[in-house]
Amino acid sequence: MRKIILLCLCLISFVGFSQEGEGSKIKATVINAQTNISMVSVHVVNLNKVVGTITDDDGQFTITAAVNDTLYFTYLGFKSQKVRVTNDMLKFEGTKITLTELAYALEEVIVKPYQLTGFLEIDVKNLPINNAYQYSISGLSKSYEGGNKSPSAVTKVLGAILNPADLLRNLFGKKPNQMKKLRQMKGDDDIKNLLAAKFDRETLMELLQLEKVDIEDILGNCNYSRSFIATANDLQILDAISSCYEEYRVLNIKR
Repeated sequence: MRKIILLCLCLISFVGFSQEGEGSKIKATVINAQTNISMVSVHVVNLNKVVGTITDDDGQFTITAAVNDTLYFTYLGFKSQKVRVTNDMLKFEGTKITLTELAYALEEVIVKPYQLTGFLEIDVKNLPINNAYQYSISGLSKSYEGGNKSPSAVTKVLGAILNPADLLRNLFGKKPNQMKKLRQMKGDDDIKNLLAAKFDRETLMELLQLEKVDIEDILGNCNYSRSFIATANDLQILDAISSCYEEYRVLNIKR
């Protein structure tokens, strides 16, 4: 009889431990800090579990989380917020998360038009010239941007081709666990929808625990142009990093 009781207690403990490790469901509400009005379509991301959701018409959301997980809230025009999950948040459904509206000040923009004459031959000479060069190498499907035409630029291009694993190891090696989250991020529709609408790299920085300069270094060493890095949305940046990381993993395994 004692053995049966001990077995039951062990099973209960094991189930409880498993649920705590996997996380429970949190239900809470997001409101505007200034008006106390519930906010619709706020993006909520669990940075630890790499899952996302959005608030409904009542400002409510439900998401999988465990104690000490970090929830990340983002909404256009409002300051992004990070909240650490507590036991009370898991036990009770009355939790309210407040977001503060940002005050935007439009900066003065000076537009300097080109003095066009209407004569093609003259206007072409007056337009600025792009001094960035691309180097095409036989056997490779894409060209490599090397910046200005100079010996150092050529050296950089050849270095990227001959020693890609060495260049990327220092970048990807900084955050190996965060890099593994790439596939999880690409598999969550709510996170993908959020990233597709953002261009500030803020959410990517939080999810991957990388600085903006690290993201730019990764893409630069993977031969993405400055124009792409500057104009792509966060989902495109995620796809680019993911593609580069997969190539790095293959090269690192073969090494």
